Amino acid sequence: MNLISLEEALQSRTREVREKFKTHLSASFANIQILLNFDRQFIRGEGTKLWDLDGNEYLDFVGGYGSVNLGHNHPRLLEALRRVEQVPKIVQVSLQQLPAALAHNLAQVAPGQLTRCFFCNSGAEAVEGALKIARAATGRPGFISCERGFHGKTFGALSVSGRAKYKTPYEPLLPGCTLIPFGDLEALENALKTRDAAAFIVEPIQGEGGVILPPPGYLRAARELCARYGTLFIADEVQTGLGRTGALFGCEPEGVEPDILCLSKALGGGMVPVGAYLTTEEIWKKAYGSFDTSLLHTSTFGGYWSNTLACAAALTALQVTLEENLPARARENGAYFLEGLNRLKGAYPLLKDVRGRGLMIGIELADQGKGLLSKLSTGISERVAGDFGQVSSLVAVELLNNYRVLTVYTLNNPAVIRLQPPLTVTREELDYVLESLEQILSRRKSFLGTATAGVGGILRTRKRS
Repeated sequence: MNLISLEEALQSRTREVREKFKTHLSASFANIQILLNFDRQFIRGEGTKLWDLDGNEYLDFVGGYGSVNLGHNHPRLLEALRRVEQVPKIVQVSLQQLPAALAHNLAQVAPGQLTRCFFCNSGAEAVEGALKIARAATGRPGFISCERGFHGKTFGALSVSGRAKYKTPYEPLLPGCTLIPFGDLEALENALKTRDAAAFIVEPIQGEGGVILPPPGYLRAARELCARYGTLFIADEVQTGLGRTGALFGCEPEGVEPDILCLSKALGGGMVPVGAYLTTEEIWKKAYGSFDTSLLHTSTFGGYWSNTLACAAALTALQVTLEENLPARARENGAYFLEGLNRLKGAYPLLKDVRGRGLMIGIELADQGKGLLSKLSTGISERVAGDFGQVSSLVAVELLNNYRVLTVYTLNNPAVIRLQPPLTVTREELDYVLESLEQILSRRKSFLGTATAGVGGILRTRKRS
C-alpha cells in the first residue's frame, strides 16, 4: 500500500498528475485535456486570477461555470471558514445554528413567498428535490422542460434536460417528461392542457444551451399559464442566481415569483459545494408538512441540516454579494463587455453571434463548413475529440495558450464559448479579453489552419501510440 499524503499531493508535478488521472480517473478526459494543453497545474487563485506551477498568471473567464461569482479565495470567505474551525461540521440529531440562519436569509432575499428551504450539495440535487416535492404536492406524475435546457446529470435532472447525448446511454429515464422549444408559449400551453404535469422547470436564461435568452415576457406568461393549469413553476437558478445576470435572481426582471427555486454554484462562494431549493409554505405543507412525511426526502449532508462549512460559506457569500453590490456590477460591466463583443461581431464573420445578460455571456463561432476540422486534421479531430473538435475549442485553446485566458464551450451547444468571469472582474480585464479575441479573429485563416493542424498532429500521434 502506497498512500499519498496531502502535502505530497500538493507537491505533485504535471507528469504524475497526468498518469494518475489516466489510471484512476478518466484516460479519455485526461488525453483531451493534455491534447488541448488544458492540463495546467494551478496552485494559487485570487479574484479573477490564477497562477500555475511556473508562476504564469491567467484570467479565469470560466468562473466555475458561475460558481466563482465572488472571485477565487475571497478574504471574507476564508475568514468565515476559519471562524468555524472548532464547530462540529455534521450533526444531524440537533437543530444547528447555521442552517437555521442560512434558511432565514435565503427566505429574506428570494422572490415571492418562498419561505421554506431544503439544503443539498449540488444543483442537480436541488433539481431532484424540486421535482420530488412537485410530485408530492400535486399528485401529478409528469414534467415539462425545454429543449437544450440543462438541469444536471442525475436521473431525474437528466430526464428533464434537453440534449440526447447525455440522456440516450441511460434510457429509459423518468417517464412522463415532455420537452418543448424554449420560448414557445403555444407549445407550453399544449403540454399543460393534459393537466398531467406536476411542474414546468425552466432556466431564466439557458446556460449550457448556449446562453439563450427567452423572448421578452416569456417567463411571466409561462408562469401565468402554469398557474392556470395547476402546474408548479420551477425556476432553475443554479447558474443564473445570486447576481450573475445583473439581478440577484434571473427571474426578477419580469417580476416572476416561482413556486420553487433551485440554487447552487455561487451559493458556496466558489469554495464549498452547497445547494438548496426554496418553496412556499403551502407547497411544503402539502408534501412534507406532517410528522409522517417530514423525513421523506433527506440526505446525510442535506435536508434540514447541512455541513457547517457549507453554511458558513453560503451565509458569507450572500452577504458579500449584497454588500459589494455584485448584481449591479455584473449589470454594468456586462453591458460594457457586450458592447465590445458586438463591435467585434460586426467586424469579424467568424464571430456569428453574441448573447447574454449581465456577466452571463456566450459567443457563438460561425460554422466554417461541415467537416472543416476533419479536413484540416486528416479526418481525425472530429471523430476522436467529439465536442472538443469544434472551432470554439480552437479559439479557447488559442486564448489559453497565447493569451492566458481560461474559457470553455457550453455543454449543450459546443459552438458557443461561455464568458462568465467572477462578478468582481475589472474593466481593464474585460478590455484585455476583448483585445485578445480581436487579435485571434483578425487572423482567422492563419489561426484556424495552424491551430487545427496542431490538433490533428497531436491526435495522429496519440492514435499511433
